[in-house]
Amino acid sequence: MQKSPAGMMSIKAFTLVSAVQRELLMGDKEHIHIACVECCGKNLYVGTNDCLIYHFLLEERVLPAGPATFTATKQLHRHLGFKKPVNELRAASALNRLLVLCDSCITLVHMLSLEPVPSGARIKGAVSFALNENPVSGDPFCVEVCIISVKRRTIQVFLVYEDRVQIVKEVSTPEQPLAVAVDGHFLCLALTTQYIILNYSTGASQDLFPYCSEEKRPIVKRIGTQEFLLAGPGGLGMFATVAGISQRAPVHWSENVIGAAVCFPYVIALDDEFITVHSMLDQQQKQTLPFKEGHILQDFEGRVIVATSKGVYILVPLPLEKQIQDLLSSRRVEEALVLAKGARRNIPKEKFQVMYRRILQQAGFIQFAQLQFLEAKELFRSGQLDVRELISLYPFLLPTSSSFTRSHPPLHDYADLNQLTQGDQEKMAQCKHFLMSYLNEVRSTEVANGYKEDIDTALLKLYAEADQDSLLDLLVTENFCLLTDSAAWLQKHKKYFALGLLYHYNNQDAAAVQLWVSIVNGDVQDSTRADLYEYIVDFLTYCLDQQLVWAYADWLLQKSQEVGVQVFTKRPLDGQQDSFNPDDIISCLKKYPKALVKYLEHLVMDRGLQKEEYHTHLALLYLDEVLQQRASANDKGAAATEAQAKLRQLLQKSDSYRVHFLIERIQGAGLPMESAILHGKLGEHEKALHILVHELRDFGAAEDYCLWRSEGCDAPCRRRLFHTLLTLYLHAGPSANELAMAAVDLLNRHALEFDAAQVLQQLPGSWSVQLLCPFLTGAMRDSVHARRTTQVALGLARSENLLYTYDKVSACPPEQVHCSSSCALTTGTAYVLEVEQHQISLPAPSRTLPALTSFRHQSSAGGVHCRHKRGNRGTEKSHVCKWKPGVPPGWFRTHIHVPSPASSGGFLRCAAALHTCWQRGLPSAGT
Repeated sequence: MQKSPAGMMSIKAFTLVSAVQRELLMGDKEHIHIACVECCGKNLYVGTNDCLIYHFLLEERVLPAGPATFTATKQLHRHLGFKKPVNELRAASALNRLLVLCDSCITLVHMLSLEPVPSGARIKGAVSFALNENPVSGDPFCVEVCIISVKRRTIQVFLVYEDRVQIVKEVSTPEQPLAVAVDGHFLCLALTTQYIILNYSTGASQDLFPYCSEEKRPIVKRIGTQEFLLAGPGGLGMFATVAGISQRAPVHWSENVIGAAVCFPYVIALDDEFITVHSMLDQQQKQTLPFKEGHILQDFEGRVIVATSKGVYILVPLPLEKQIQDLLSSRRVEEALVLAKGARRNIPKEKFQVMYRRILQQAGFIQFAQLQFLEAKELFRSGQLDVRELISLYPFLLPTSSSFTRSHPPLHDYADLNQLTQGDQEKMAQCKHFLMSYLNEVRSTEVANGYKEDIDTALLKLYAEADQDSLLDLLVTENFCLLTDSAAWLQKHKKYFALGLLYHYNNQDAAAVQLWVSIVNGDVQDSTRADLYEYIVDFLTYCLDQQLVWAYADWLLQKSQEVGVQVFTKRPLDGQQDSFNPDDIISCLKKYPKALVKYLEHLVMDRGLQKEEYHTHLALLYLDEVLQQRASANDKGAAATEAQAKLRQLLQKSDSYRVHFLIERIQGAGLPMESAILHGKLGEHEKALHILVHELRDFGAAEDYCLWRSEGCDAPCRRRLFHTLLTLYLHAGPSANELAMAAVDLLNRHALEFDAAQVLQQLPGSWSVQLLCPFLTGAMRDSVHARRTTQVALGLARSENLLYTYDKVSACPPEQVHCSSSCALTTGTAYVLEVEQHQISLPAPSRTLPALTSFRHQSSAGGVHCRHKRGNRGTEKSHVCKWKPGVPPGWFRTHIHVPSPASSGGFLRCAAALHTCWQRGLPSAGT
């Protein structure tokens, strides 16, 4: 016997209830024993060893707080007329017949009267039989019966009707069959040494596994469509399909099992001492019931009946929901879930989904209580838990305005987290960390739909209590935290910066800034941000509330002029820039000179505003700073240099300040460089260069001045500037040597900026060529380069003109003309070319100048004559063209100019003009 090992978890799946007492069967007759049992609906039939059949009517009564009870009422009994026991009973309810196997004969009797059918129909020579619960005949008025025949190694298939039987098939087996079960065309047979699957329609067979019939009683039980349960070797209950494979793991039962039955999801086994219950889902033994002297175990349409020789009992299953709840109460989560999944086939779909979700939720809380957080999270997700059920375990996390009430019946037995953890602070911290993680994951999913306020508010409270940086991330992104509850909680935990973020998210910027200012001023303590002052500046920089910015502008500037002014200088240059008038800001900043300088720099340099007032004001501020620094200690010379650099850069780059006004302010201040720049702005270059050369003796600055003032100017302007500087160097006076070297350096470095011929006339005759070698080399190169560049440009222009002429001439249709023209040209005079059209037709000339095969050019004092030939050799015709002033009516005219009649240029112009005339012959006189 397979005993339950110590510590094995069990469950109460069945209750054993008595159905038929001994007194109803045999009274005081000890020799009468129960041989077989059959149950169909409320009808219970019992066959005895003295060939009696008893018919009982079973009445089931379900008690609210306990298992069902049965009352058996004896209807009648009948003796079959044999002296042999009744071996088997099978009810065919469709035929209202009871099949009785006794003395190797199957008799048909009426189910209610137990009278044999009048026809006397019976099946002889049967050792055992089975009904086909998956018939293939398709006839509703018959049942299919498969028998083990007394003939050796023979199986017979019959069709049984109300009053007759008909043999269908007789099949031979390789060994003597001992037990049979049938499903459709498939027979599952226990032979002498093995189990097989046999298709009686085709004769095909499939060996399953061997066993020894001499050692144990074979069991063959149909448990479903095309699936059987068999007693295998080693105390295993084996499952097999008609294909010869097993789709379920075997169950381990007793070595000497007598009978087996299936009541899904359990397999029930009977041996000499116990009834054992095994799960088909996880193959574990779930229950053990003591039951001695049992020899019959069968299931009838979900009702499991066991019997001894003296009494009949029913195994009443507990409802699956009750079994699952018992498992959950025992914290056996995995078993409960396996059983719940297996119950799917026995429960309507909608009801099962509701039940299964609740079971998953309960299992999740069990795992949560055991601190198995990963498992709990998956169960909560799968069960679609209302997350408020979990939040409600944590005191004060749900908002006071929440209308949530816990599920009824409850999903767990815990009042709150304190009870669950029994006050263990470490466990409580782990539970809170899990809730933070879980809420953060589900807040953006469908699970949060409908109660996002509860989730985000609870998450905010957890973050604040745990001092998590995620609190700030929550508040700066989209959230649904309720202001009242959240504000009170943040104040309680002194999270004032986070409270300001909460105010800002709820469009209460004034309250947010006021709170942050209190933190910076030290009125309240919050070390969340060490750079809170800079954060406030940045916040107000992008704030759209102009009044709020003005309200805190003085506070910002008093804390730091350089940083505070950024609220104006870093403001985005979009539509907001018009909301703050620069003049108003300048008026505000008059008390803060450093901030004023920063703001004017922003207007002038960053935004590029060309308003004279801003540029002049900034220049004056720079000038005042320079003068103050020059008057201070010598150790601040570097700062003075930096201030001067800003002033000089402004004076050079800007064209919008008042130059005369600044010149007046600079006079006598000892700022010659600035004076030079201002004179340059007025175009007084000689004065500016005089200051740089004679006062500052800064020759490099003088050259830079020329480069600066010549930017964007044409070459003559640049040349005048450099010649002016050269003249100052060459008319040096007492310091002739120093300035002479400066002049040499100027010429050698900027040779291209000078007119070499003019320079050579100015230079002293005592200077050597070697001294000016770089200048002269550069000047020659520039001259040659200019000449060659001009030639290239001229050639390109001529090519372009020729292409243009060709395109223009090509666009006009040629005319067959003969021309005879004459002209008289004078050098330097413009004339009109005249062509007289004659009626003589000649072949059309080529469209290019080489078509004129020969030219002869003659000139005289009064004009130019051109004679040319045209045509092939032997057919040439000479034409004389003469140009002369005056245009008779009806002649074609074109303008030409001859600068020198005797030159080849004049000849080419003449030929080109003639060719143009020839190509563009006139269609008629007067054109």
